Amino acid sequence: MADILVVDDDRGMRDFLEIMLSREGHAVFSASDGREAIARCKKKKFNLVITDLKMPRMDGIGLLKELKEVSPETMVIMVTAYASGETALAAMKEGAYDYLEKNFDINDLKTLIEKALSEQGYGVEEAKFFKKVEKSVSYNGMVGKSKEMRKVYSLIRKVADTSANVLILGESGTGKELVARSIHENSARKNNSFVVINCGGIPENLLESELFGYIKGSFTGAVADKAGLFEIANKGTLFLDEVGELSPFLQVKLLRAVQEKTFRRIGDCEDITVDVRIISATNQDLEEKVKIKEFREDLFYRLNVIPVRIPPLRERKEDVPMLVEYFIEKYSRELGREVRKISAYALELLINYPFPGNVRELENIIERSVAMEASNIILPENLVIPKREEWSGPPEMAEDIPDNGICLNDELIRFEKHLIEKALKKGNGSKTKAAKFLNITFDSLRYRLEKMGMEP
Repeated sequence: MADILVVDDDRGMRDFLEIMLSREGHAVFSASDGREAIARCKKKKFNLVITDLKMPRMDGIGLLKELKEVSPETMVIMVTAYASGETALAAMKEGAYDYLEKNFDINDLKTLIEKALSEQGYGVEEAKFFKKVEKSVSYNGMVGKSKEMRKVYSLIRKVADTSANVLILGESGTGKELVARSIHENSARKNNSFVVINCGGIPENLLESELFGYIKGSFTGAVADKAGLFEIANKGTLFLDEVGELSPFLQVKLLRAVQEKTFRRIGDCEDITVDVRIISATNQDLEEKVKIKEFREDLFYRLNVIPVRIPPLRERKEDVPMLVEYFIEKYSRELGREVRKISAYALELLINYPFPGNVRELENIIERSVAMEASNIILPENLVIPKREEWSGPPEMAEDIPDNGICLNDELIRFEKHLIEKALKKGNGSKTKAAKFLNITFDSLRYRLEKMGMEP
C-alpha cells in the first residue's frame, strides 16, 4: 500500500482520483493547492504526488520546487488540461517523473503510477504484499517492519519464483538461514527438500563426501553407497552456509556441479544429473577474496546471480522492541515462565546497545533474562550485556576545553581513525567498500591509513 497525495483545485478530479487509487489498494490523501500540499508533506512522507499544473496560490511547478527541499525522494506526476511542450519540459526539468493531459486514459495512469512506484522500489505488487505483512510483526520467521527489512521481504518475494542462484550477505547472527528458508518456502520447490550444510564447520575430506556422496569401497570406511546432499536436494534447494570457507579444491568441484548440474560420487565414474537451486550465504567479503585469489571468480559469479543483503540489527533499531516482545513470548512459553514484558529502562538499554552479535545475540540475552527473572517483568539488572564503557562507540570527546587547551589536530585524528576503523569493519576489511562508506576515494583512504600509521 503506497501513500499517494492528489493535488488539484478541481474537487471532482480529486474525488475521482481518490476513488480510483483507493480501489487499487493505496492510501490516498488530497490537497486543493500547492501550499496545502507542502503543509501535508511536511507532516507526512508520500511515495507519490499527483498534481495539477495550474492552481491558485502555488502551481504545480512551484510545488515541485519546494517538494525537492521537503521530501526529495517523493515521485511527482503532473496532470493538466493546459498541455504544451514548454510546460512539459519545464515540469520535467524541475524533477517531475512524467506528465499527462487531463483527458488521460485510466489504464495509462495506472501503468505510469506502477512504473513510478516500482522505480522508487515500491511497486503496486509490493503494496498488496506489504498490506499482508503489516498484519503481523513477522514474515516467515523474520521479525521486523523497518524499511530495511521490508526491502528484504520484497526481494524474497521477487526472487522466490525464479530459479536463479542467490547469495545472501550479512554479518553473523543476522538470520541468513531464515532468509534462505523463506526463499525456498515461497518458491515452486517448496514441496521438495531444503538441505542445509555449513561449509565452514566440516573438514575438507568429509565435506566432499557430504556434498557429493560416495560408492562402496571408495575409501576406508565406505561400507555402502551413500547419496550426497546434491542428490538429496534434487528438485529442491541446497543451502551452502559460510560458502566463503570452501577450500580451492572444493571450489573447483562445486563450480562444475553448479555450472553443469552434474557431479560424480567419490569413487564413481558415472555422472549424476540433478535439478538443484543453490542458495549460498557468507559473512565475508567474497569480492575482496576474489581480488586476492582466495575465491574463484567464476564460482563467485555463478553463486552471486542475485545478491540479498541482510542489514545488521544496529541499522534497524526500530525493530528491537518487537523482537524483544517476540522473544519474551517465545521463551516464556518454552521455559514455562510468566514473564510478560520488559521495563522501559531495560528496553532503552537494549535499543542503545550496538549488538555485535545481531539478532542471535538479542535472542540469547532475552532467553537468559526470561530464565533468570523471578517477576513477570524483565528488569535492567537481569540483562547480561557489556557495560556501556565496554561498547565500541566513538572515542570520548571532552565536553569542555580545559584551561591549558587541547590539541585540535590530535582530537580530529583520533576521531578520524575511529571512523575509518568502523568503515573497515562494516566493509569486512575491504578498503574499497570502506572508502565508499566514507565518501572518499580509495587513494585518499590509503593516504589517511599511512598518515595514521595503520596498515595501508
